Amino acid sequence: MFDGAIGELISQLGKLPGIGPKSAQRIAFYILQNPHYDPQELAHLLATIRDQVRFCGVCGMLTSEETCEICLDASRPEDVLCVVEETKDVWAIERTGEYRGKYHVLGGSLSPIDGLGPDQLRIRELVARVADGAITEVILATDPNLEGEATASYLSRLLDQPDLRVTRLASGLPVGGDLEYADEVTLGRAFSGRRSV
Repeated sequence: MFDGAIGELISQLGKLPGIGPKSAQRIAFYILQNPHYDPQELAHLLATIRDQVRFCGVCGMLTSEETCEICLDASRPEDVLCVVEETKDVWAIERTGEYRGKYHVLGGSLSPIDGLGPDQLRIRELVARVADGAITEVILATDPNLEGEATASYLSRLLDQPDLRVTRLASGLPVGGDLEYADEVTLGRAFSGRRSV
């Protein structure tokens, strides 16, 4: 419908996850019609963001520092570790206020179709973190879909140790869904009712 630069802007915005054609069009027109909005700031940030962000050396979460704020927070218990697939899952869990421990970000889930096996995820690092015996519980908070369930099952077998409690988030999360889209109440209840695996 729109050609030239406007059409290209709408097309580029529409490639972002969660942005459909109508949302892309609204964002494009906001950028173009709002005299107080400076798109140069966004353009500069987008051009430089990958150079400013790295993975936390401890948990694997995206951060702008060598070690993320959560790993540096001494008020968080060190003996409970919540394993998630992506950084966005940490943010979803943090919004609930139900969990105050540390995290371990795998960087995805097991998916042979996509070429993601145990060696492509941060599973070795997880095993190393658990090996010293300081962690008493590992909460498997992978997505409740086929890949997330397979990952949780694999990790529960791998982490089967006498002095380590391995739990999985409880029901309340829809099968086939993603943690980032769960509301705070549902995710909070899932944490409260987690069970051993």
